[in-house]
Amino acid sequence: MHWVAYTDGACAPTNPGPAAWGAVLIAPDGQTVTPCYGFIGHGTNQIAEITAALEGLRRTPEGAQVELVSDSQYVLKGLTEWRKGWERKGWRNSKGEVVANLELWQRLFAMADARKVTTRWVRGHNGDRYNEQADALANEALRVRGSQG
Repeated sequence: MHWVAYTDGACAPTNPGPAAWGAVLIAPDGQTVTPCYGFIGHGTNQIAEITAALEGLRRTPEGAQVELVSDSQYVLKGLTEWRKGWERKGWRNSKGEVVANLELWQRLFAMADARKVTTRWVRGHNGDRYNEQADALANEALRVRGSQG
């Protein structure tokens, strides 16, 4: 059995603008479902998505097997495809520029490295129960400008 972390970020009404994250954690027993969310402040959708993944993983035990589920190709490709190239190039992207949101990426990589993380992409706003819930939580954080969990 493993943990599942559904994560989503939101930025509205503009991007950049007010940003927030939401996550739904499913414990290894498959029965315990924990929603959490938080308001970031001014940011971008990319910052919100990375923060959602970071916060979702942070709420799972170190060493645990965690399936990170997201509708963000940016987050999932960063974790699975782009990281090695960024590290090899001294944290520079294909244009030779410093990787955007580098500090957040490095925090996310450290969090993932402390766990056994696999990833799964889901299409956003397509009826996946927990992805929709993570999205609703991020939007709730935008609405109340606060955090829970």
